[in-house]
Amino acid sequence: MKGYAMAGVRWQDWDGNGLEHCVCTDAGEGLILEGVVAGTRHGAYGGYYFVRTDSAFRTREVHVRYVDGPYLHVEADGKGNWRDALKDRPLPDLDGCIDVDIGITPATNTLPIKRLKLQAEASQDITAAYVPLLDQINGDFLPQRAEQRYTCLTPERRYRYEGLFRAFTAELEIDETGLVLDYPDTFRRVKMTP
Repeated sequence: MKGYAMAGVRWQDWDGNGLEHCVCTDAGEGLILEGVVAGTRHGAYGGYYFVRTDSAFRTREVHVRYVDGPYLHVEADGKGNWRDALKDRPLPDLDGCIDVDIGITPATNTLPIKRLKLQAEASQDITAAYVPLLDQINGDFLPQRAEQRYTCLTPERRYRYEGLFRAFTAELEIDETGLVLDYPDTFRRVKMTP
C-alpha cells in the first residue's frame, strides 16, 4: 500500500512506564495507524495494532494482537456495520459504530477528532467500537459498544473526551497531525531522538 508517514510518535503511561511506538501514515485514501506497545495499564502486556480508515476517517479495518494472547481482526463498511473477519460473521452489537477506540493506545482518539471536524465549543456524541485491554476481555476478543462524547475547546488543538460508558473525562491536546500529545493520567508523549 503506497503512502507516506505523517508522524512517528511515542507514548509512555502517565508514570513513565512502558512504551508505545506509533506511525500514522496517509495512505492516499485514508489513514493507517500502526503501533507496538509494551504496556502497563491493568498489568504488563505486549501488543500490536493496525487501523485503516477511509478518506472520511471512518474506521474500515482493525487488527489487535496481544503477545502470547488473543488476536482480533474486524472490518467495517464505514456506515456502522461490522464483521468479525476471523470467523466471517456479522457483529450486530456494533451497529452504528463508525470509530474504533483501542484501549492500549491514545492514537485512535485521532480518528473521531479528524472525522467530526468540530467547531469551537461544539460537541458530538458517538458510539465507538472499544477494543478492551487484556484484563477486560470476557469471552470472545471482540470490540464492545462504548458511548463517548468529543467537545472542541480550541479547533485543531484541544478537545475534551468523555468516556460516557465509564464516567471518564480528559482534555486532550493534539499536534499538527491530529495525534494526542498527552492524555492526562493515562498517556504521556515521549520525545523521540534521531
